[in-house]
Amino acid sequence: MADPIVPVGVPSAHTAGVDEAGRGPLAGPVYAAAVILDPHNLPEGITDSKALSAVRRERLAGEIQRRALASAVAFVSVVEIDRLNILQASLLAMRRAIEALAVVPSLALIDGNRCPDGLRCPAQAVIKGDRSVVAIGAASILAKVARDQEMVRLDQCYPGYGFAQHKGYGTKAHLDALQRLGVCCEHRRSFAPVRALIARADQVREQQWNAP
Repeated sequence: MADPIVPVGVPSAHTAGVDEAGRGPLAGPVYAAAVILDPHNLPEGITDSKALSAVRRERLAGEIQRRALASAVAFVSVVEIDRLNILQASLLAMRRAIEALAVVPSLALIDGNRCPDGLRCPAQAVIKGDRSVVAIGAASILAKVARDQEMVRLDQCYPGYGFAQHKGYGTKAHLDALQRLGVCCEHRRSFAPVRALIARADQVREQQWNAP
């Protein structure tokens, strides 16, 4: 069982925790969430979203949204990811989430080692913050739940890829589906496995075109 997150680094009630979900997948948007928790009304059981079952995450997401002083979720599309690169897209999703908060934070605690530019409040990066700062853990849960729900929706739009199961990650089932079905518009063309598949498909088409 994961250790509970200790609510450290909280100088005021308006400190926001910020985290992203979906940097690694081959398909789908990258999401981020920002959460300002009420220090006197913290949901129990918050930890890094990756350490929780899907059912537990969804239950906690509802509790977080009900009890938080403010929360917001934002995303960056696949088109933007391919244009910016995944790092910059993740930072942009975080900035959008902070900007969407109904309350301006006094400080944003950002999971990782970099902070987005152009924020409307001071920010501090916290390495492995989703395991050490309760507000970041809460943000990781909201971002993960929102992205998973979007991938389930995309599974209905693009059947056959298995998005509802693997959420866009490069599992064997997903790679097999890519080989069988080709790339859809929700695949990240800037990611090496997708880029390589497109290059191979282009090569095959060129050979067929030039064949006598």
